[in-house]
Amino acid sequence: MVTGASAGIGAAMARLLAARGTNLVLVARRAGRLEDLAGACRAQGVTATVAPADLADVEARAALARAHPAVDLLINNAGLGIYGALAETDWARTERLLAVNVTALTHLSRLYAPGMAARGFGRILQVASIVGFLPVPLFAAYAASKAYVVSLGLAMDAELATSGVRVCVLCPGGTATEFFDVARGPGAPGRAPGRMMSAEAVARIGLDGLARGQRLVVAGSGNRAAVFALRFAPRGLVARLAMRVTRGR
Repeated sequence: MVTGASAGIGAAMARLLAARGTNLVLVARRAGRLEDLAGACRAQGVTATVAPADLADVEARAALARAHPAVDLLINNAGLGIYGALAETDWARTERLLAVNVTALTHLSRLYAPGMAARGFGRILQVASIVGFLPVPLFAAYAASKAYVVSLGLAMDAELATSGVRVCVLCPGGTATEFFDVARGPGAPGRAPGRMMSAEAVARIGLDGLARGQRLVVAGSGNRAAVFALRFAPRGLVARLAMRVTRGR
């Protein structure tokens, strides 16, 4: 099951998995895009089921689990971003971000992990971000939600270590998707095209890391170096520098 499969990293992962012979359940709100993607996946000789759903809705998540109970690979990729100072952004948009990035990801993990453990095999890929390692003014709620995903994923992998289920956290940096346009984030980190990885490259790195049994995968050598350096930088200084980047100056 791939959530957020209608575009970007999710769609790229679905195509890669189809090429590797994996049957798919494709989840997103935009049914038309899912149908197009499913057709491309089926051309690879796999089954691709379209499951339009609003993951902010708890009943939609429960319905997914009822309709597709035997998932052995869950890719929690769906996510939203909002650009702007938290005190000034629309609360309804912020609440939806938290519902999708945090609550839906946690709930789907909770819905599918027990069945995987009972069968003695399963894989969960939690898509976070390198901003999960630092405070990011003007993307504060988004960065905080990705910090949650990093922590949750690593903790779940330890909890499930003896069950045959592995959990991997993928942390991309700036990626060439529609994320920044949707978030309305001019000057967002990694926005310059020359500094952004393709969705296909990020998807391949994440899936390969999951297959190798890695707990944490940071996509791109530059991003790995940045995450390592952040361990030694004062958090206040990091926040001030991040503010300059997100402001575009």
